[in-house]
Amino acid sequence: MDNKKKRFEKILKDIKDIKIQGARNIAKAALNAYFIYPSKESKEKLISARPTEPMLFNVMERIESQSYKKILFHFDEAQEKINKFVFELIKNSDVIFTHCHSTNVINALIYAKKRGKNFQVYNTETRPLFQGRMTARQLRKAGIKVTMFIDSALDVAISRENKKDKIYSTKIFLGSDALLNKGIINKIGSGLIAKIAGIEKVPVYIIADSWKYSSRKIPIEQRSLNEVWKRAPKNIKIRNPTFEFVPKKFIKKIISEFGILTYDEFLREVRKNNNS
Repeated sequence: MDNKKKRFEKILKDIKDIKIQGARNIAKAALNAYFIYPSKESKEKLISARPTEPMLFNVMERIESQSYKKILFHFDEAQEKINKFVFELIKNSDVIFTHCHSTNVINALIYAKKRGKNFQVYNTETRPLFQGRMTARQLRKAGIKVTMFIDSALDVAISRENKKDKIYSTKIFLGSDALLNKGIINKIGSGLIAKIAGIEKVPVYIIADSWKYSSRKIPIEQRSLNEVWKRAPKNIKIRNPTFEFVPKKFIKKIISEFGILTYDEFLREVRKNNNS
């Protein structure tokens, strides 16, 4: 196996094994891998590595019509616009709840902090792979106050009933792995977060690049049982769904490069741009 093929296979394996996290990071890694070893087979392998990631699919679909530099430019341009919209939304003294690890969310929060917004973040550990720890480290490094909760303490972190104890969230920022016509797909736990937020009247904002949109049906990925319990006793059934669907009725606004829009406004905008 030549050196280029080895480099390609290494990136492919890292995508499959979730060593590369976040839809944008996965898409960028796939783009790099393809141009290291470009072929129809490479494209198919990369798409099948994470079939739950529309951004990966959308990037692979653009490689024949757009240059490497143009595709990369989209990521930076979209993030810059998202940062500015999120900055408008954050108020001083906000307590922003987030879940798992989203590059779009993290970059936007760091941008707001650097430009003087005074807020703090609550986040989850996000079992079983603890992606929330990566989020916490990156935000804390940027000087943002972070409080991490165990996943089963979601209600404690969000609920306004805890206002007297100064433990409650004012806004919820979630990323998204897939933006669909009837809602989003995001890390497992997002559905519960959205339902609690609905009861507590805490607004849920989805922060995501429009390239995560798909009109196709996206499968819900099931991960290895060993991630949950290594050497589990026999005859114990374990389910490890990685993602779940969140209906659009729970979502106040989507923040993308198109602006701060309602779900239906976003759909109209993304379809208009896809057809142009």
